[in-house]
Parts: sequence; structure tokens; C-alpha cells
Amino acid sequence: MSKKVVLLGPYPPPFGGVSVYISTLFEFLKGRGLHLWTYGDEEVRGERVHFMRDKRVGLVPLVLREGRGARVADCTHFLFEYPSALVPVWVLLKRLLGFEWLKIVHDGSLPPRHSKFSSSRRILFRLAAGAVTEFVVLNEEMGRWLREEVGVTQKVSLVKSLFPISEREEKAALPPEIEKALEPYARRAQRVCSVGVFIRDYGFLHAAEAVERLRHETGRDIGLVLLDGDFAREEDYQRQVLAGREWITVLKNVPHAQVFEIMRRSDAFVRAFGLDSYGLSRVEAIWAGLPVVATRAGETRGMLLYDFGDVDVLTAQLRRALAGERARATAEWAEVYRREAEENLKAITEKLFAG
Repeated sequence: MSKKVVLLGPYPPPFGGVSVYISTLFEFLKGRGLHLWTYGDEEVRGERVHFMRDKRVGLVPLVLREGRGARVADCTHFLFEYPSALVPVWVLLKRLLGFEWLKIVHDGSLPPRHSKFSSSRRILFRLAAGAVTEFVVLNEEMGRWLREEVGVTQKVSLVKSLFPISEREEKAALPPEIEKALEPYARRAQRVCSVGVFIRDYGFLHAAEAVERLRHETGRDIGLVLLDGDFAREEDYQRQVLAGREWITVLKNVPHAQVFEIMRRSDAFVRAFGLDSYGLSRVEAIWAGLPVVATRAGETRGMLLYDFGDVDVLTAQLRRALAGERARATAEWAEVYRREAEENLKAITEKLFAG
């Protein structure tokens, strides 16, 4: 009898890189018998899908009932990246039930945060790190950190998070309510798109300041659409970003397939987050034909780069992007990333269903 393979983590909504990773992977591999253990704001149903209204309360009975001898590919944040009091229970269940723990590390902020962990969180982190069967990382820097700084001795595999876009997502249409919300954005002479949330680490303010400078400098009516994942918010920061900038359009919790369509209606993409471990939206914007201006974090090939918080360089790079000089390079990199996406899907499939 083949081993049960489980994908554990959040499923949209809320929108976010981990949710996109999980939903895309499940879409491609559910025909192979992949199981999904998930949680979120809205219930998910389907064959081999188990939804937890409260992940911390629901996970223990679920793994007791369904987890014996399974291979669990874990994309959560509370068992490793932000270790919680559930870690000792999870480790004990792993020993009792004999399941494999394949930890897919998504959070690029883990290394800098780790140095600020409290003593109790450090204990939980060490316990979790020692219990993982195998790590999968999205970039080489995370793999190096786990081996050299944390000192893990388990296998650490690099499989980037970029997967192909399904035909269903490529052809998704926008619903009337989003079309209506986009009307002011659509009327602008040029349009800039950015993805994140309204907290300082995601750099929405930097993107807004850069667009504002270009509006004054060029006299062009440049619009900015902020696709807000809405999983975190600093109210004062949001007011600071939006105050006096009526040319900003904010859309919350837009489904992944519709994000791709909104990108196609834009002229440039800014990813201002400084802690990306990969940054799926960067590559998806390239697939949508957009020049990408991004921080020096995660995937950066084929993009116009700047250091997080450097609005001067961000403005200069966005000026280049909007001038249209990147069209050929963007198309060439789109093909490179499409080939890599197919290779990544093959690699993670082999990892999940090995043995």
C-alpha cells in the first residue's frame, strides 16, 4: 500500500504566497491522490480535503485520525517558523504515529527573527528542528542558514516555489465588482501594480512615494493599485500610505487567478517587500508581460533592483520600467521561468511521492 501524502497549510483566502503555493500544488497533484489538510477564513471542501476551522484545536484530532504512517508536507508557520506551544504535541504525535515531517520553509524572515527569539521560543524551535524528517527550502540562503547556523543534520533540499499557472487561472475573468473598482485605475495614463499588506515591512509606502515622484516629474496621470492580502495591517501606516493619494486603488483578498488578470492590465510591477524567500508575484508579473522593480530579496533575475527603503533608486528603476525599455528582456525571462516552473513541479512531485 502506498504512503498517504498530505499537504498541510493555509488555503486561500487569505491571499498570500504560501496559500498560492498550496492551492497551485493541490490543483496539479490532487489527481495523484494528494490529501489536503487546511484552514482559513472560508471552508474548503473536496475529495481528500480536511478543513480545520481552528488550526491549533483541529490539528491534533485530525493527525490522530488520519496521520499514521503518512508523509506530511508542512507549509504552516506555527510549527517551525513561529514555533508555538503545539510543537511538543506535534513532535510526540510524530513519534507515536510514525509519520514523516517534510518541512517546507517559506518564511524568509526566519533568520533575522531567530536571533530575537525568547528563551522559550528558542527551546521550541530547537525541538521542532530536531524532529523534522527532511527540509525543503525555496532558496540557497535558507538552506545554508539551516545547515551552518542552526546546525541541522537532516537532508535539506532546494525546490523553488515557482509552479506553472493552470489553464483555469490564465483564463480567469474579473467579476463585475472588481471591474467597477478598477475603473479609476483603468483610466490612468499608466498603471503600476504592487502586492503585499499594509505593514511597514512590505513597503507599500515606498511604492506610493515613488509613483508620486514620477507623477510630479512627468506630469503623467500614473495610477497605483495595491493588492492587499489583508492578513495583517497597521492602521496608522495604511492611513500614511493613502492620505492625499486619490490615484491609489486598493483591492483586498483578490483570488490568485484574478490577480494575474489585473497584472495584465498594468504597465509595471513593484514588489517592495524586503524579506521575500522567493517572491512568486515577481515572476507571475513577468509572465503577465510586466517589467518588475523589486528589492534584492528572493528571486531577482530579469528584474530592476533596489535596496529596501531606497526610494530614490526605486523611483529611477520604476522610471525605466514605465519607459518600455524592458519588453524584450521581460519576454525572454518569462520563457526561462516557464521552463523552471515545470522543472520545480516535477521535483516537488518526486519529493512528495518518493518511495
